[in-house]
Amino acid sequence: MADGDVSVKVCIRVRPLGPREVIDCCRVCTNFVPGEPQIILGSDKAFTYDKVFDFNAEQREIFEGMIKGLVDTCFDGLNSTILAYGQTGSGKTYTMGTQFDDCIKEQQRGLIPRAVDHLFNKILELKHEAQESNIMPPEFKVEAQFMELYNEEILDLLSPSGEAKGKKSNLKIHEDANGEIYVDGMSKQTVANSKEVLNCLKQGALCRTTASTEMNAVSSRSHALFCLNIHQTRVAKVETEEGGEAAPPEFENLTSKLVFVDLAGSERLKRTGATGDRAKEGISINGGLLALGNVISALGDEKRKVSHVPYRDSKLTRLLQDSLGGNSQTLMVACVSPADRDFMETLNTLKYANRAKNIKNKVVVNQDKTSRIITR
Repeated sequence: MADGDVSVKVCIRVRPLGPREVIDCCRVCTNFVPGEPQIILGSDKAFTYDKVFDFNAEQREIFEGMIKGLVDTCFDGLNSTILAYGQTGSGKTYTMGTQFDDCIKEQQRGLIPRAVDHLFNKILELKHEAQESNIMPPEFKVEAQFMELYNEEILDLLSPSGEAKGKKSNLKIHEDANGEIYVDGMSKQTVANSKEVLNCLKQGALCRTTASTEMNAVSSRSHALFCLNIHQTRVAKVETEEGGEAAPPEFENLTSKLVFVDLAGSERLKRTGATGDRAKEGISINGGLLALGNVISALGDEKRKVSHVPYRDSKLTRLLQDSLGGNSQTLMVACVSPADRDFMETLNTLKYANRAKNIKNKVVVNQDKTSRIITR
């Protein structure tokens, strides 16, 4: 894939009715158009996206259809972001696979574990193909980072010291000379295989802040970002003139980021019954999502001709600056509830996701221009 403008992709996932909703006799308020990526809410509110997954969609189907291709482009030096959005209890954490359960079945494995497996299988495949072609195999270094944004504080979930909740964080957001966003002081763990990555994911998930509310027994109280930094050194493709001598091999360095974002669910305090710390968390969550909505509106609404994008209004939007309007291929997975009592929350999520479709990102291959080394 070449450099250029790429639209943010959006898919919708509708979870099945939960046991509590069935007991409460909730009705399904979502309908689907067979063979079309369209969802109808109520009787007349229709929305079209890149893909719509109904109640029966399996994790494998979503991965194969929307995620696998994004992982593959990381080997060409392109950044990719998968962002899960939706109201509390809509199935975001289940979809992404950041909540671990030792009894989980294979078909229930989330998008992150599947993407990690595919990444390292692809690395082995590329090395094998190079050996078969008598080419020096590519070298890879993969580093994992896992952070949460809790009450506007960035916490390192892989920190060796184990940062305590409620403690003031010293981690700061910065922008490098190329305009890319990074968190100064964030730890990185070098990982050699999918098992080591999943151990990092499990370690971080256990440190993540969760709590019970009236809408979700295990509600995420923070936004989480899991990032894999992929460094690759490979033989560059060099065209030789017909009949001429084969040029000596050149090596090039490529870097890419594969970022998974599990946003805390938007929530109304009246419905969650949150008080005290839970209420404070809910206000912080909604504040970050409101700022994110303003950024999406500024980037996606062509009629407004807005020159200023308010990335600095919250740490969440600052962290996602590369993913929204920057150097990344981005997929938003919007998770919704089909229950009629969640009608307004589902409508708001669908409108939110609809605006994101209009965002154009500027994708550039991350190649070190000075890295080519000629071996003789």
